[in-house]
Parts: sequence; C-alpha cells; structure tokens
Amino acid sequence: MSQKPFLFKQFAVNQDRSAMKIGTDGVLIGAWASIERNPFSVLDIGAGTGIIALMLAQRSRTELIDAIEIDANAYEQCVDNFEQSPWGDRLFCYHASLEEFAEEIDDTYDLIISNPPFYSETYKTDNNSRDLARFQDAMPFDHLIESTAKLLSKEGCFCVVIPFKEETAFIELAVKFNLHPNKILRIKGTPASGIKRSLVELSFRKSEIQMDTLIIETERHQYTQDYINLTKDFYLKM
Repeated sequence: MSQKPFLFKQFAVNQDRSAMKIGTDGVLIGAWASIERNPFSVLDIGAGTGIIALMLAQRSRTELIDAIEIDANAYEQCVDNFEQSPWGDRLFCYHASLEEFAEEIDDTYDLIISNPPFYSETYKTDNNSRDLARFQDAMPFDHLIESTAKLLSKEGCFCVVIPFKEETAFIELAVKFNLHPNKILRIKGTPASGIKRSLVELSFRKSEIQMDTLIIETERHQYTQDYINLTKDFYLKM
C-alpha cells in the first residue's frame, strides 16, 4: 500500500496507520456541514485520519476544533496530521471513547460532526482495526445521539452522514433526545443509481426540513457541477 499522503489543496493527510482511509463520505460531510453561525467550538466524533476536522479548520476561523478517536494507531496519525497542517494550534485530538469523553467534558460545542461506523451486517473481516472503525457496534447510533445531545450547545448543530436506509430510524431516535432534523442532503452516485447516503443536520430547534439531493457523477469520473462546487476548495483536480 502506498505510504504517500493524500494531498488536498491546503493540507495533506497521511493514512497508512489508520484503518479507515479517506473516502467520499468524510469529504462530503466536511464540506457540507454548516458554519453559517460561526461556531466557536467544533467536535469531530470518530476522527480517523482527522480529515473532517482539517476541512473545518480550512473553512472556518473556529478557535477550538477538538476530535476524538478510540483506535490508538488512528489517534496517533490524526495527531500527526493536525501538527503538520497550517492550523495545528487550533486542532486537538483526544484518545478516548465517546462515552469517556462525554462523561469527562463539561464544555459544549457549537458544531458536532461525525462520519460514524455504520456497517451493521453480521460478517466481520480479519482486520480488527477496520472492524472497530466501521461496524455499528463500535458506536451504536443511540449512543452517538445520546452523547451528542449532552455535548451540543443549545444553539448548536449536529451534522452526520448515515446510510439512507437508516435515515428514518436515526431521525426518530434523535427526536427522542430533542434533536430535530433541519437539513437533509441525500447522495446518489449517478442519476440512475439509488440513494446511498444521507447527510443530516440536527439541532434542538424545530424547523421546516430543507431537503436536497446531490448526484456525484453523470458517468465514471464525470463529476456533476453540484459535486464540483461542494468539493472544489479541497480536491486538487476540481
């Protein structure tokens, strides 16, 4: 496997020690999450390589961007990626589980963002780190939502990427913790394919849901203008 870093326009991400490599989901949520309210503090839950926190550092002037990562190798790599970025003084990663972090931290965050593990299929691979990063039992949705409700400020937003098939159940669960959907972006790979992912923004405020759909490609490597507009500040070739 290549040891070369993944190069973005303003930063690089090493991922050779992280079980979960950079993928479209992380880039989409990092680019889509709203910063219109100028969040003072941001938390990335399940940071992996740190890609989402790095994107938020590039996009915003947020003074405090924290991340948490439970896997030791991914945590060390995330710290290295933060330190080598232009925003090392604003980025901090904790080596902790979400449960530990939620119990110990008294502060709240204006923006919480997560690309959580969500494969709940019955099979597992022989790569324990990848399983930990990817299977839902590493961070069940109810645990994610309950902890987020505790860590989110009253006026804050929670942005998450989930499988489309889980969208209704996830939102129903979130509402039990007084977190309501404000925006949903549904992701399709091509015009002919089914909806694969849902990007959901939730908050303690009830509002009419802003619903949109994003198609990534018209054909192989022919990206739609909407996808280019969303990701062009990051990808080198956009």
